[in-house]
Amino acid sequence: MASMSGRESTADGRYTDYLVGMQARWWKRLLRVQLPYRWHLRTLRLGKVLDLGCGIGRNLLHLEGGPLAVGVDTNDKSVAVARARGLVAFTAEEFRASPFARPAGFDALLLAHVAEHLGVASSAALVGEYREYVRTGGRVVVITPQEATYRADDTHVEFIDFEKSAAIVESAGLDVVRQYSFPFPRWMGRFFKHNEFVTIAVNR
Repeated sequence: MASMSGRESTADGRYTDYLVGMQARWWKRLLRVQLPYRWHLRTLRLGKVLDLGCGIGRNLLHLEGGPLAVGVDTNDKSVAVARARGLVAFTAEEFRASPFARPAGFDALLLAHVAEHLGVASSAALVGEYREYVRTGGRVVVITPQEATYRADDTHVEFIDFEKSAAIVESAGLDVVRQYSFPFPRWMGRFFKHNEFVTIAVNR
């Protein structure tokens, strides 16, 4: 399937179709390529998670079996697909009207493969907006793609490395406690698709 183009396309129904098509590829199902990423999220033991930019629910599925994970996305069609998969997902407006929108109601906030679509300033504003829903001492996890993956999607608008990820969470008033490359060392990200920057911060 061809990549999407245009900075606003992640909120478009066509982007939902793109995500569904990407995840449905036969070789991805056969090789179970998401297993390392599911394992990674689960080993973080994040507790009750608010997944911002949840898309069609890939990370919500990874977090199944643990405490409740709730997703929020600006794309109505993506939210509908996530719900059809049995997941708890809302648009931003729906979330704020839901019983889940309680101050300090979550143990963690996940921003995975979202910041590169928004840029540093908008991502910091987003984390700041939803920070109130994370308990004091709870964690905020920012995951962004390294070079090979970044180049593969035309909807990416800014390359977010460790320094920029730190700027996002620190601008929102959080403290960085750990940064690392996953699943392979940092140098692999220039050639291997799906290598990620991971930044973990703590809510004061």
